[in-house]
Amino acid sequence: MSHDSTAAPETAARKLSGRRRREIVAVVLFSGGPIFESSIPLSVFGIDRQDAGVPRYRLLVCSGEDGPLRTTGGLELTAPHNLDAISRAGTVVVPAWRSITAPPPEEALDALRRAHEEGARIVGLCTGAFVLAAAGLLDGRPATTHWMYAPTLAKRYPSVHVDPRELFVDDGDVLTSAGTAAGIDLCLHIVRTDHGNEAAGALARRLVVPPRRSGGQERYLDRSLPEEIGADPLAEVVAWALEHLHEQFDVETLAARAYMSRRTFDRRFRSLTGSAPLQWLITQRVLQAQRLLETSDYSVDEVAGRCGFRSPVALRGHFRRQLGSSPAAYRAAYRARRPGADKSSEAGVHPEGLPSGARRGAGPLGGGAPLAAENSRGQETYGAARPSLPGQRTDAERSASGRV
Repeated sequence: MSHDSTAAPETAARKLSGRRRREIVAVVLFSGGPIFESSIPLSVFGIDRQDAGVPRYRLLVCSGEDGPLRTTGGLELTAPHNLDAISRAGTVVVPAWRSITAPPPEEALDALRRAHEEGARIVGLCTGAFVLAAAGLLDGRPATTHWMYAPTLAKRYPSVHVDPRELFVDDGDVLTSAGTAAGIDLCLHIVRTDHGNEAAGALARRLVVPPRRSGGQERYLDRSLPEEIGADPLAEVVAWALEHLHEQFDVETLAARAYMSRRTFDRRFRSLTGSAPLQWLITQRVLQAQRLLETSDYSVDEVAGRCGFRSPVALRGHFRRQLGSSPAAYRAAYRARRPGADKSSEAGVHPEGLPSGARRGAGPLGGGAPLAAENSRGQETYGAARPSLPGQRTDAERSASGRV
């Protein structure tokens, strides 16, 4: 969801009450939270970079529970403030939560609810979304979290509209991000919203990260069923689908195998996995196409047929939407990075005139992550602004589906 969601105009007009100031950012830390995610808002909002043209925020690091707070590697942290300091913040960030199955402290949840009622912007990075959901701040709202935990978030909080595809979701006064590095994307977006593109770009250059990342989490997703629903009757249907990706079938076929109506199947599938069945099926076919492009010499037309796409055109469209590259360019980029790769592929040219893998998401890292070709250019890569929206697809891309 883009930053100008339907909820944004209403929430943008909300005024801060009491002692709250817009330039004050409170970061709430809990024991057991990972240090990387916890450090992101501290670095973005807590370091004075006015010499680089980045407006200064005032940071308040708050303990969400009694300390000391233990983090990665057995380190112990002592926060200078407790939850009372949240009353001064115009933005409250929860960078992580220690367990997706454990309830957060009620005192912290009350402080977040109060902050929201008084007009503060509430931000959840990665598993911090579970804290916001427990506080009821995500009820009826779109949200995201790390793709690995999205099914659990959707199952535990069914009133939350979880979208595991997005890098971050801005719903006006409540914002959430995907895992780890996506927290940087969201924090840069906040700076961009507050102070404009120039300030966000200057900060990105200091952090040596892209000012904007296009696409979403699809390139990183492992779309097999989460372990916790492996015993559900739908697991058998999904297992069948994964074994028959080379065949042409649609969601109606899966619903029939589950002895459900299409509507019931869609609702049940989404409640268990956090994903719509059609999007899941398309993504599985694209992942299978990736594997064949990497490991076989099949033509693109043959790959399309072996992955159940009705035509090579359908494969190319879905492949580009999810990975930002054509199948041919993806294969060329993949082979160019492998020892002993065919020399003709090393000089592969993107159909739009870019070197193979130059588009974001054009190459493999695990199950479909961006190729590092862009990074190989050095730090100058991060000096130029990207024209695409920050970490989000257009409405057309988001709604693109159709038969597979």
